[in-house]
Amino acid sequence: MVSFVAKAAIGLTAIAAAGVGAWSWATAWHPSSAKYPLQGIDLPENPPAVEWGSVRASGADFAYIVATSGADRRDPRFEANWAALPQAGLRRGAVHLYSLCQRAVAQADAFNTFVPRSTDALPAAVDLDYRDDCIARPERPALAKELARFVERIEAHTGKAVLLRISRPMERDYALSTTIARPIWAVGNAFPPDYASSAWRIWRASDIRRIDGIEGPVNWDVVAP
Repeated sequence: MVSFVAKAAIGLTAIAAAGVGAWSWATAWHPSSAKYPLQGIDLPENPPAVEWGSVRASGADFAYIVATSGADRRDPRFEANWAALPQAGLRRGAVHLYSLCQRAVAQADAFNTFVPRSTDALPAAVDLDYRDDCIARPERPALAKELARFVERIEAHTGKAVLLRISRPMERDYALSTTIARPIWAVGNAFPPDYASSAWRIWRASDIRRIDGIEGPVNWDVVAP
């Protein structure tokens, strides 16, 4: 007869195996390529080293990379990654991390002087979220006015309408998708997000996916069909 201790050990082993299997599935998951033919990644500020050929082989069609943050930070890997993306067969887009603590014009000028105008580039994206280095919470009309200035200045440089990557907390507090009529990049693991006032153009579907070419988890995105 199997002892209670042995049965418990077997049960715990089965639970552990199930947990490992579920995690492996979650880190490999991405939305259906049949439903969303265009898929890609976006990198955080100060990303790890990337082997772009392997990323392309993993199914990515494009990559968005952070260029600037606020008015005074430039990502040190941006220029090298920006140059490497077309060589690997990936379309490229630049991201600005917007600061509630700095003036919009200064932030736009920082982006425009650092990111070259490229006809092959995807629309620039502005990331709108709360950040640990800024405790400012402007009134909604003031933020809307500043953000409109930022968008106007960026679009004059790039020649394309910007994407608004709005976090759920920022949208809840400011309803920015109703203020600035631009394509939305929404965020929500596994389930298509619906927190913005308009349909999303890009959806960050996972922030835990693992692919070849990047150490650690990666943000995986899809484009609306």
